[in-house]
Amino acid sequence: MRIAVNTRLLLKGKLEGIGWFTHQTLERMVQKHPEHEFIFFFDRPYDPSFVFAQNVIPVVVSPPARHPILFYLWFEWRIPAMLRKYKADVFLSPDGYMSLSTKVPTCLVIHDLAFEHYPEHFVRSHKMYWRYYSPRFAQKAKRIATVSSYSKQDICDQYHIPSDKIDVVYNGAHDEYKPLEWNEREAVKQKYADGCEYFVFAGALHPRKNIVNLLKAFIAFKKRQRSNMKLVIVGRLAWKYDEVVAMQQDMPFKEDVKWVGYMNVDELCKVMGGAYALVYPSLFEGFGIPILEALECNVPAIISDTSSMPEVAGDAGLLVDPTNVQDIADKMQAVYKDEALRAKLISNAKEQIKKFSWDQSADRLWDCLMKSIK
Repeated sequence: MRIAVNTRLLLKGKLEGIGWFTHQTLERMVQKHPEHEFIFFFDRPYDPSFVFAQNVIPVVVSPPARHPILFYLWFEWRIPAMLRKYKADVFLSPDGYMSLSTKVPTCLVIHDLAFEHYPEHFVRSHKMYWRYYSPRFAQKAKRIATVSSYSKQDICDQYHIPSDKIDVVYNGAHDEYKPLEWNEREAVKQKYADGCEYFVFAGALHPRKNIVNLLKAFIAFKKRQRSNMKLVIVGRLAWKYDEVVAMQQDMPFKEDVKWVGYMNVDELCKVMGGAYALVYPSLFEGFGIPILEALECNVPAIISDTSSMPEVAGDAGLLVDPTNVQDIADKMQAVYKDEALRAKLISNAKEQIKKFSWDQSADRLWDCLMKSIK
């Protein structure tokens, strides 16, 4: 069987949520199924490390698709032509985009519908494209995979898709995320937090991640505690970040906030593992991989009570209203002052993480893909 795959988000040194999902599931799938041929469609020159096995044929399909006009050209003209050229039996698209112009059955992964719930947080041109095409993609796809039960229900409700067409394929955490020894934690604290304990946030910095309320909550926490606690923020500036930059420059206790930018997994796993707690008050998530990464490191998580996040954290998460700065600050103080609470969250994390692994994710995505050709 010839399986064509949209791999345009496999970008060396720039893997984030969907990119990691694509990388981790495909790496396992191609190795578990050497009897099949996989054609990887990249939209720019690719890194050889993404050719995971000998049964992968990498193909560069121009032009690079990073704008709605180019999305249309790539998916509606170039991809159908490539599917015909390589005689693909099925098309797997892990990033929520697909072609309406091909007859090849498609297995589509929709990670979330954040643009439907928070349209004001997205660039107008992209938002218009998604809101027009996404319901059509969902109707056209032979099968849909999504990363949480919450997102499955959301797709059903928003686009009137029957639930039996959608499979839940959870994310996993990279194997590098694991508890650190005491001396490792001390070294990380010294490197990134002036030797002090710290809260951590990890994720691309845009309005949906709610960084402004996180910073306001940290200010409130510091005013109460007057402790040496730091806040380490990991992630690139994505879009609509002017308010974040303004706070970065003018906020009280700004010297206690460490902005470290984008990190590769080999360093991020240490920063996550060295943290006192993850604070992740995102407004909306289809899954929320940093939550799982924290739990894998025995780091308790303060998370939003919205969308999929309670599902991911289970009893290992302390829930907050992401729109309530005081609530976020209260939970930060609770974790900081109550060692018994923190220990309970860590203990619960050891049980919660058993529900997730990339091996399970790859197997479930494969099952979904196979249903696409029945």
